[in-house]
Amino acid sequence: MKYFFLSEGWVVGRVWEFGGLWNENSWRRKPDIEQINLCILEQGEKLWLYRVEDAVLMIEVRPTPEASADSAKTIGQVVLKRLISAEQVIERLATPQSFLSTIDGGDQ
Repeated sequence: MKYFFLSEGWVVGRVWEFGGLWNENSWRRKPDIEQINLCILEQGEKLWLYRVEDAVLMIEVRPTPEASADSAKTIGQVVLKRLISAEQVIERLATPQSFLSTIDGGDQ
């Protein structure tokens, strides 16, 4: 599995695999991308943890229209996210400045 953090108010766009863009007709399914019930607060911004299958190489993320309109600091361009390993996630969660929270709002 691979992982990435995604800012609240952003969504996944296109997905790339080894052969190029993910083709649902070839794979006969959507890529396995799952939000995990864990987020960190970094500089006042919620970053949610997501898990993706190994076949995924890269994903495109973009702000939702609501997030773009509500925040002056949201960029209007699409960003391509680098995927990280489970070990890198643990390192990130273990940093002293990370504040962990679960999806139901309970603190860890």
